[in-house]
Amino acid sequence: MDHALHLAQLLQQQAPLRVTDAAELLGVSLSTAHRLLAMLVYRDFAEQGDDRRYHPGPVLRAVEPSEAPTVLMRRAALPHLQELVERVEESANVMVLVGDEVRFIATVECRQVLRVGDRAGLALPAHLASGGKALLASLGASAFEALYASRADVDVARLRRELAVIRKRGYALNDQQTEPGLTAIGIALPDPDGHPAAAVSISMPAARFNRDKLPTLVAALSTTAAKIEQALAAGLSLTSASRSESVVR
Repeated sequence: MDHALHLAQLLQQQAPLRVTDAAELLGVSLSTAHRLLAMLVYRDFAEQGDDRRYHPGPVLRAVEPSEAPTVLMRRAALPHLQELVERVEESANVMVLVGDEVRFIATVECRQVLRVGDRAGLALPAHLASGGKALLASLGASAFEALYASRADVDVARLRRELAVIRKRGYALNDQQTEPGLTAIGIALPDPDGHPAAAVSISMPAARFNRDKLPTLVAALSTTAAKIEQALAAGLSLTSASRSESVVR
């Protein structure tokens, strides 16, 4: 049941998916992934297109999809998230902006007994999460206004001031704003065209957070973001070349 629910979340965030994509994302065999997708199709959580890839079905279609190439993003990010975790010994995440929320598309957990667990599939308010704030700070004024101008539940003036500080210093901090006992640091990750595609964050128990370590943590995040950006650019180039080759054939 947990695999089926996780797969339904992935369809919302990363569709279209092939059976091989589902198997890789869930860490299960191809036969298990095929069985889970067939069950979701039967229950109207998924639909299979003419290209044999799976899309959200009627039950899931009301959720706004992310425009980020999240499957490619996840593949590009995971090895570098693992390096980051080994370097800082805290959990690390990649997330994308969907409306006024951020959705986690990948997490690598650290090995410490007290740690922040896997957050893949979780959605949080963008104005509270570290990666969400980093992404909001990267938006133009009109895009920000479209999301928050009419929000009575958010102190928009205060948020604007916080985002200005984030733009100046280059990172965002979530000190127990989304969850008691959790602190996270996030930076925006641009796509090859320079637009904000995702955010990378380090999350840790608040008891282990030390502001004196911020420069080291931010430097590690920046290095990781640069590596993911390079991997993403290489992946997009390969994808474009493959498509061009298919057209020629």
